[in-house]
Amino acid sequence: MTTIPVLNPATGDVIAEVPAGTAADVDRAVAAARAALPAWAATGPLDRAAIVGRVGAGILARADELAATITAEMGAPISLARTAQIQFPVAVAQSFAALAETFAWTEELGDSLVVREPIGVVGAITPWNFPLQQIVSKLAPALVAGDTMVWKPSEIAPLTARVLLEIAEEAGLPAGVLNVVHGTGEVVGEAISAHPGIDMISFTGSTRAGRRIGAVAAGTVKRVALELGGKGANVILPGADLDVAVPTGVAMSFTNGGQVCGSWPRMLVPAGMQDEIAARAVAAAEGYTVGDPALETTMIGPMASEAHRDKVHGYIEHGVADGARLVFGGTGRPFEKGAYVRPTIFADVDPASKIAQEEIFGPVLTIIPYTSTDEAVAIANGTSYGLTSGVFGPADEAMAVARRIRAGQVDVNGGHWNPLAPFGGYGQSGNGREFGRFGLEEFLEVKSIQR
Repeated sequence: MTTIPVLNPATGDVIAEVPAGTAADVDRAVAAARAALPAWAATGPLDRAAIVGRVGAGILARADELAATITAEMGAPISLARTAQIQFPVAVAQSFAALAETFAWTEELGDSLVVREPIGVVGAITPWNFPLQQIVSKLAPALVAGDTMVWKPSEIAPLTARVLLEIAEEAGLPAGVLNVVHGTGEVVGEAISAHPGIDMISFTGSTRAGRRIGAVAAGTVKRVALELGGKGANVILPGADLDVAVPTGVAMSFTNGGQVCGSWPRMLVPAGMQDEIAARAVAAAEGYTVGDPALETTMIGPMASEAHRDKVHGYIEHGVADGARLVFGGTGRPFEKGAYVRPTIFADVDPASKIAQEEIFGPVLTIIPYTSTDEAVAIANGTSYGLTSGVFGPADEAMAVARRIRAGQVDVNGGHWNPLAPFGGYGQSGNGREFGRFGLEEFLEVKSIQR
């Protein structure tokens, strides 16, 4: 059997191996999912939701093991792995378990009965940056909806899959409802996307891969939900509380090493305040300790792989070459060993430049000056992406700007994440929505029965 090595990006050491799945493995997984579908779909929504609730509890019970696994396989600092990487999926599972009780499974519409039914077999393809969160965000609503699933985790961070399978089995999930096929996107991802026995694809990852999945899936006219890249803007207005706006913006750029699709790598600032804000950003960045992700004091661990480190480093080199003003960090390895990047801040960044337009997916913050609110909105909307953004300023002004930003989710003055609110993107950031009622509806078909 051919296998894929799993490397610890902090050391480069092989820590495990997973099977290199084939199209034939996908066929077997789809057959199991289709065989399990009728009985699972016939199970009552509240019974399905109870299992999802127990999955959330099971994740919490094994939090330390899962956090250590995530840190080892993709380099998230252990403090972040123990909090966001674990607490977010627990909150998502709990929210979907509760939603089943109030969701409108049927609806009277004139002389029609509108019925929401499982879409069928879902193919889930997830990335490495939040390996547990990303699958729970798909699995929880799919299970509550009554769907079965074939899941391909990222081959870079596949080890949490085994633990989640054990948790699901202990929670009472019937055999065949959740099926895992390890492997590469080129082989397993393609097979899942093209398979006629799969009714829906739910993918989180790069825009490039999302385009390919959409094209392949079109051959069988299956539903495709894509949560893709982002290039979020943090718009700081005159009158904003800089003690909140700047550290929050730095955190939203550097958390998880910047490997977050919903990060804000562009900080848009009034031109006359750029130097002050840049100095505040540097002061905040100095607190982000780079080092061994297993240490409690580490704020930024390695990039998830050496190849990704090289990609991020290349963008930093582009920024320097294009004339952006380097105010923190820069090129060069902070350590001889490991896929580390120096967290970096540029000022005086041209909004049309490569580092301001393309998703870097690393700890690189670009500070872009503007001269008017209209210009700030134009810059914020001036990329092909539209996933997340933030606005800081006087409440009414900030809300007005938030309404003008073309992104699926905008935080005003540090508004907190809400697991019931829809999450998804405009433009090249994808389509469909995750979380809450909107996320559950993605995994359902709608039937009208006229009487």
